[in-house]
Amino acid sequence: ITPSPTITVIKKKYLLCFHITNFASTSLTLKTMASTTFMRSFARQTLSRTSSINQFSSPSINLFSYVGSTRFSSTYFTPAHEYCKVEDKIGTIGITDFAQSALGDIVFVDLPEVGDEFEKGDSFGSVESVKAASDVYAPVSGTVVEINETLSDEPGLVNSAAEGDAWFIKLELSDSSELGDLMEPDAYKEHCEKEAH
Repeated sequence: ITPSPTITVIKKKYLLCFHITNFASTSLTLKTMASTTFMRSFARQTLSRTSSINQFSSPSINLFSYVGSTRFSSTYFTPAHEYCKVEDKIGTIGITDFAQSALGDIVFVDLPEVGDEFEKGDSFGSVESVKAASDVYAPVSGTVVEINETLSDEPGLVNSAAEGDAWFIKLELSDSSELGDLMEPDAYKEHCEKEAH
């Protein structure tokens, strides 16, 4: 039997469609397999990096607390009750709540100019209250990059927000190693308790 030309054409079209469909299906399968393999490899690498970090951390510290700890500022204190909140290489400096409480109602704050340079321990300003006047000392060395101009008109803000909005200056640190000579929060708390008795 001789097949008609029409039937032959239909068969060829059908076979062509079958091959194209089969090729597309195979391609999709290969892409899916490749994607799955990549994701598994990525997950293994991530878990490996997490384990490496946690090997050097306390067992109670996970990856997220480790990453978070690098983002927040650290606060240091001097025996004379100045604080220095450090983020990157900028230290925000002022007097502590303990200091403002001892001074009483503050009526005047004297601050330096932007661009002034100070060595650790230098007096960079002063605070006057109804009780007394007191110098304020630089906890670390550096250059003044900003001053809190609000305190010129509202010195009393120091009494209500000494370690917050009532900061004095922002200093670009010239030697971060000097922070090692300052007290961390727990040590400063103990220092204040001793002075209070």
